[in-house]
Amino acid sequence: MMLTRLPAGRIDGDAPPLARTVWAFPVVGLLVGASMAIGFGIAQALGLPPLAAALLALATASLVTGGLHEDGLADTADGFGGGATRDRKLEIMRDSRIGSYGVLALIFTLGLTASAIAASGTVLGLLAIAAASRTAMLLPMTLLQPARTSGLGHGAETALDGVTLIAFALTLLLLIFTGTLIAGAIMLIAALALTAFAKRQIGGQTGDVLGATQKLTECTGWLTLAALA
Repeated sequence: MMLTRLPAGRIDGDAPPLARTVWAFPVVGLLVGASMAIGFGIAQALGLPPLAAALLALATASLVTGGLHEDGLADTADGFGGGATRDRKLEIMRDSRIGSYGVLALIFTLGLTASAIAASGTVLGLLAIAAASRTAMLLPMTLLQPARTSGLGHGAETALDGVTLIAFALTLLLLIFTGTLIAGAIMLIAALALTAFAKRQIGGQTGDVLGATQKLTECTGWLTLAALA
């Protein structure tokens, strides 16, 4: 319900805390990766060049997620790049308008990801990177305090408990099965680096930081696979 636009029924009454649902992040990632694989496969069947197929795969993912993570990346880039103080950074990140930093972040991240998918795109890679990049969001959720007293980031704080470990374990098994463990390790480093940067910039995490983590680790994972191809 939160990470995609896919129909998932309704919740009567109060929704459960996000911390109880994080085991499903890699599972949702698999669904998104499967949608990307379908888009990629259709493009290939139509005889489109690899780069066009890769862009269609990313477009399919954006349709499934509603551009949730792309929005987070753009807002984070605008806030971190344009704000002089912590409060100003958070104010910019909450603004629905997009600035030059956000535009550039989206152009370069999506462009690099698409070119890397075109160079090394496989169904297994699409599944593994989509799942692992969503599990990567658990790192700022686990390691950082919320930067605000409201919003998605405030409700997304979790601990390194059994539910979180299930998500990491499922992702590790998937990376091993798909032969993308090295890419997963590089994605982990990228997620930790962004987590440390967010702490320095705003003293914690927000929903935008989580979205930025997904997009940047996805890009890092695909660049790694392309380099190893």
